[in-house]
Parts: sequence; structure tokens; C-alpha cells
Amino acid sequence: MEGVKHIVAVASGKGGVGKSTVTVNLALAMAAEGYRVGVLDADIYGPSQAQMLGVGEGVRPQASGENQFLPLEAHGLQAMSMAFMVDVREPMVWRGPMVAGAFQQMLNQTRWSDLDYLFVDMPPGTGDIQLTLAQKVPVDGAVIVTTPQDIALLDARKGIEMFRKVKVPVLGVVENMSLHTCSKCGHSEPVFGEGGGERIAAEYDTRVLGRLPLSMGIREQVDGGRPSVVAEPDGEVAMTFRTMARQVAEQIDGDGGDQGPSISFSE
Repeated sequence: MEGVKHIVAVASGKGGVGKSTVTVNLALAMAAEGYRVGVLDADIYGPSQAQMLGVGEGVRPQASGENQFLPLEAHGLQAMSMAFMVDVREPMVWRGPMVAGAFQQMLNQTRWSDLDYLFVDMPPGTGDIQLTLAQKVPVDGAVIVTTPQDIALLDARKGIEMFRKVKVPVLGVVENMSLHTCSKCGHSEPVFGEGGGERIAAEYDTRVLGRLPLSMGIREQVDGGRPSVVAEPDGEVAMTFRTMARQVAEQIDGDGGDQGPSISFSE
């Protein structure tokens, strides 16, 4: 894609596991590591990146030339979402081909500017948009978001299997809502179970990129348009996301980066 070096899909087999929250924070963490980063909100039916990035209602992208438009900028990220095109209360009552077509238009007609990474916030499931992305653009890898709950893991497996079928490498698993700590007594409890991320990573020979707590603070920050990496850049959650970002970059760009020439001496 013109203006984009690497594309990373962030996906889950089901909704409600915090995929969009992970996407925006992971993108911000990658930007904090010094990369130029964009976010494409591919969830046509339920776009959420506009609110998470603090983009005001009614803000629209500017046209650029013929049949192109400029992404909006928020917190240092370039961003495009269906939420920038329509009223947020308007339901997208579209069939699959129309949804796939809208996604392709956003993907190809957005004038991305010299991005190192474009993170695509995928809709739940394994349908038209996922196949369109895999078939139309060179995706460097996918990040799978799940909770430790057995039901979520069932759907996460479907997501991994789909990416394997279309030859997109799975970079790792993010286990969200892995532990809840009571703000009153300090007691911690794995309300959705334990070890789910590790099991699925081992099953598919990938890695757990990180574990995130079930936290009111994380939810309040994205609802308020200032995700954790921006709201508390030195906090534990932000550091977890930055560790994830480094692992993603290492896998795509190559471990160790450019090491330079190897010099040896012999008689």
C-alpha cells in the first residue's frame, strides 16, 4: 500500500473482549517507540476508534485530489473510521458486499502519509472484511485478543485458524481482563479463569504478547478519548503495551534490527 510499510491486523473471534482498546493502545505504544503509526477502524457496523481517540462528533476528513481523503490526526496517530463519515447514531444497515466495499474504499482511498505501521481494528468474527483484508493487501501479521474465558478461547481459535488459512502469520496473543484487583481490599481474582492465553499460544506455537487487568481505569480512559498510553504514559498498563509494541516490531522488522556487517580476521 502506498504510504504504508507494514500492516498489522488486531482481531478476535468474538466481540466484547477489548479488541479496540488493545488496538488503540498498541498503536499509541508503537508511536511512543518512535514509529509513524496509523489506525484503520474496520468495524463498519460498530466503529469505536473515533471516541477512543477523542475525535469530536461531526469532524470529517478533508478531500485530497480525486477520490482520496486525508486521515484525521489524534494523539500523534493518523486515523480513519466510518465514524468520521456518518452520524454516530446512524446504523449501518448494509449487507456483506456493501460492508466489504466500504472497507476497501477506506483502505485504498485514504492518503496515508509515510506510515511505518498501520494497525487495522478488525470487526468480530471471520467474515467478509477479514477475507477482503487478507486477499487485497499484504498483511504482515495479526494480533489476537482474547480473555482467559473458555468461550472466548473457542472463538479466538477460529480467528487464528482463519489467518493461518490465508497465510497471515499470527504475531501473538493478548490476554485481556486476566486479573481483577479489588480497589477496596486489594484482593486479586481471575474472574474469567486462568492460563487461557498461554494454552492457546502453546497450541498454535505463538507467544503471549502481554496480559492486561480487568480495570475500571482502562475503560474510563478510552471512553474519555485518552487511552492509557496517553493518560498515564509511565503507568504499568502503558509499559505493558510498549513491551507488546516492541515484540511486534521485532517480529516484523527482524530480531535485533540492522546489526551491520560481520567482520572476521584470518591469516
